[in-house]
Amino acid sequence: MATLVVDGVDEARGSGGPAAGPSAPPLTPAQVAARRKAEVNADPRYANRYLIAIAVTMSAVLELIDTSIVNVAIPHMMGNLGATLDEISWVSTGYIIANVIVIPMSGWLSNYFGRRRYLTGSILLFVAASFFCGAATSLGGLVLWRVIQGLGGGALLSTAQSTLFEAFPPEEVGVGQAMFGVGVMVGPTVGPTLGGYIVDNLSWPWIFYINVPLGILAALMTWTYVRNSRFGQKAQSVDVVGIVLLTLAVGALQWMLERGERFDWFESPFITTLGVVSATSAVLLVWWELRIPEPVINFRVLKSRQLATGVLFAGSLGLALYGAVFVIPVFLQNLHGYTAQQTGLVILPGAIASAITMASISRKVGKFDARISITFGVCLFFVCMLWMSDMTLASGSDEMFWPLIIRGFAMGLIFVPLTNASMAELSPQQIPQGTGMFNLMRQLGGSLGIAVIATLLSRYTKVAKAILTTHLVNGDPATMERLNMITRGLESRGINALQAKQQALALMDASVTAQASVISFSKIYLLSGTTFLCALPLLLFWKHGRGRPMGGGAADAH
Repeated sequence: MATLVVDGVDEARGSGGPAAGPSAPPLTPAQVAARRKAEVNADPRYANRYLIAIAVTMSAVLELIDTSIVNVAIPHMMGNLGATLDEISWVSTGYIIANVIVIPMSGWLSNYFGRRRYLTGSILLFVAASFFCGAATSLGGLVLWRVIQGLGGGALLSTAQSTLFEAFPPEEVGVGQAMFGVGVMVGPTVGPTLGGYIVDNLSWPWIFYINVPLGILAALMTWTYVRNSRFGQKAQSVDVVGIVLLTLAVGALQWMLERGERFDWFESPFITTLGVVSATSAVLLVWWELRIPEPVINFRVLKSRQLATGVLFAGSLGLALYGAVFVIPVFLQNLHGYTAQQTGLVILPGAIASAITMASISRKVGKFDARISITFGVCLFFVCMLWMSDMTLASGSDEMFWPLIIRGFAMGLIFVPLTNASMAELSPQQIPQGTGMFNLMRQLGGSLGIAVIATLLSRYTKVAKAILTTHLVNGDPATMERLNMITRGLESRGINALQAKQQALALMDASVTAQASVISFSKIYLLSGTTFLCALPLLLFWKHGRGRPMGGGAADAH
């Protein structure tokens, strides 16, 4: 008689009960699935898995929202605190630098303090810093509390993700990762929209105060339901040298990426110094961490070809995702006059499409080759960018709807399979370090993408404007006819001839700048899509594309 065995249990006999007898028919796949579901629900390790997922995903979303929510409030902060644009930019820069320093250390910190205490404490630190950010009356105070907020928020990405790998059973681990992935995709989108609404209807401190009730709820749920990892091993010593080198390497790199465009990159001795400090510290960090027994970052996990490839691909994912998230609001707000709230509403359907796709694909993880899903997703992303490269000044939200839906669908096909397949060869003890490196590379890839796109956008616009202006300078007949028509229109409104000519030239200059910007955005869209497409050969280095779930059941086998 044929029998089905799940987790070592003979399903024809039942779960540990007496034999059903030789005449008992084998269970159908549906009955096996129902019995397995009942076993999972009865297992205390998985009893609160969805509440855990809600708690840690909520905290991760708060962290991601705060990365971008302040951008729309910067003019209000400048006026209220008497700060210049260069000074107020530290409100964003300080937060992100603190964030990326903590992310790769989160696995070590989670083991050292215990995951429950570390995650709950990080959320509470984030909440307290949020309150004091809103209450700040000086620029120095606001920047200080933003740095502390970033230190608390750094734990909320990789620790949340590694928690979900253990909180869900093997067959449902994709569901947990999908919930986390939705937060990663939606967070950067919701930030400007929510920030715009709050600033328009309340005041800028409320972009921080809103974190307090939600953060306290997330902390209570985390303390109640999250447990320390069954596989975590506390270090017996503190790797002070590693922490210092990590701070220098990642902090200097992020600082360079944040300020490089403003200081004309390596034309500035300051930016060059940051680059040298970052590169030197990174080399020393790797050398030091590989020679001590209890490193703050375990680079040995990169011996896994699956993880090493996944980490590199995560960098390209961050570059494509955050680069695209950055450039689309600039296109809508600068060329079409959209507010932050209107821009967010344009982008939101794409985020919803991403969420739906992740929810649909999450239960299929492990049942198909992730390389197929990722390749299809990357190709769709390229199609989206190719479509958007045809946008003109006449293109608005309606023309962007379907390309953004496709982009959301594409990202949904990529995130969960990529994460699962990258972690497939890691033991449960290595998962926190793996997720830390994965999230760090995605974050740094995003910072690099934004820095490069901001620089290229400015340069492309200048070049395109110089080319277009030659038609005006050289007396192109069509251009001169347009100029004369505008001048006559202004004169008909009672403006004298000299002023009319000057205003007509100003209007023509604005028109040329807008057209140059459209050309620049077109190039940026193509560059973003092509760059992501060029990352596909990395998947050839994977041994396989199976995303072996790393839930508790899989972990117990180690």
